[in-house]
Amino acid sequence: MADRVTKEEIFNELKTILTNELEIEEADVRLEANLFEDLDLDSIDAVDIAVRMQKFTSKKLSPAEFKKIRTVGDIVEAVYNLLEE
Repeated sequence: MADRVTKEEIFNELKTILTNELEIEEADVRLEANLFEDLDLDSIDAVDIAVRMQKFTSKKLSPAEFKKIRTVGDIVEAVYNLLEE
């Protein structure tokens, strides 16, 4: 993985996961989309996303950080911040 991953690259990877693996319509994947209300995901889906993003980044979100995530944008920010550490 490159040292500098942009937020756009994280968003694109997340969009791929959501559309290909969880069958979310691509048009619905927006930064402000709420994972549970707008995308109708459940906690199992959220864990699946976390695992897939861990494979993408080779880093793991802390449980505390994971609990704060509510939107697609929250995931992008959390992963980006994790990569900046």
